[in-house]
This record gives sequence, structure tokens and C-alpha cells, in this order.
Amino acid sequence: MENKKYEYRRAKIADIPELKNLYQETLHTINRANYTAEEIEDWASCGEDIEHLQELIDGFYFIVTLDAKKQITGFAAVSETGFLHSLFVHKDHQREGVASFLLQKAEMYAREHKAQKMTSEVCITARPFFERKGYVVIKEQKRKANRLYLTNYQMEKIISGTL
Repeated sequence: MENKKYEYRRAKIADIPELKNLYQETLHTINRANYTAEEIEDWASCGEDIEHLQELIDGFYFIVTLDAKKQITGFAAVSETGFLHSLFVHKDHQREGVASFLLQKAEMYAREHKAQKMTSEVCITARPFFERKGYVVIKEQKRKANRLYLTNYQMEKIISGTL
């Protein structure tokens, strides 16, 4: 399903409740295989920061994919410099090509802004997906959610000259 076309658009402030729900439900369902219940609770609590979500929508190329009922199925936020801040797919839309579509759009946006590479901090759960997409681990690290430090990976992919 790599080439599937999805309806997508820029995220809006009005999307925040739906984005928050998608983020938290996905963490509780999908990421529990790689993180403890306590880590998931702490990480999911980051979704309560509405001001941070507003900053992401305003400061990044923040796009959402939509299903036939216009419900958000995934989202991605990328900077002009190629920093992928977020990429989440709704728990009920895993393995449908949504993440691949969003990543393709994010990489395209970064290339259009002359970024040489994509960088991201990727959770344990998402690491295999990013590796399949040509990203390499730069280093394993511990990043603070709210109270706890969770394992993730700094990853990157050279994108210059790959139009």
C-alpha cells in the first residue's frame, strides 16, 4: 500500500481534541508492547499540553490524513530543516500505509525547503518502520516525557538529491 493516496490537509487548532485522543489512544494500544504501563501513562500525559499542540500546528508543516468520514487517521509535523517532530497513526489504522504516506509528504516538504537530511527522535516501536524507510540510528538515548525518561533513538536519513 506504499503508493496509496490519502486525503490530507494542514492541521487546524480545531483538530486539537481529536489529535490529543489519537495520540493518547495510540500510545496506550500500540506502544505498550515496548514500554511499561507507567512509561505509557507518563508519555500519554504529554498530550494534555494543549499549548504545545498549538505551537506545533503554528510552527511546523503539520498535516493530518482523513478517512471517508473526515476523521483523522494520522498526523505528522515536520520543520523546513527536515526535523520530523511527530508521526502518529490512529490505533485502528495501523499497517494501512498511512505512516508511509505521511512520511513521504514530510520528506517532500523538507526537500522543497532544501533540507539535506531528515532527523527525528523515534520510539522503540517505530524504529523498525523508520529503518525500512532508509533511516539509520545515530544514537540511543533517554528522553524525558513528563516525569520519566524513556528510551528512543536519534535517527536520520539523507534526502538531498532524492527527488
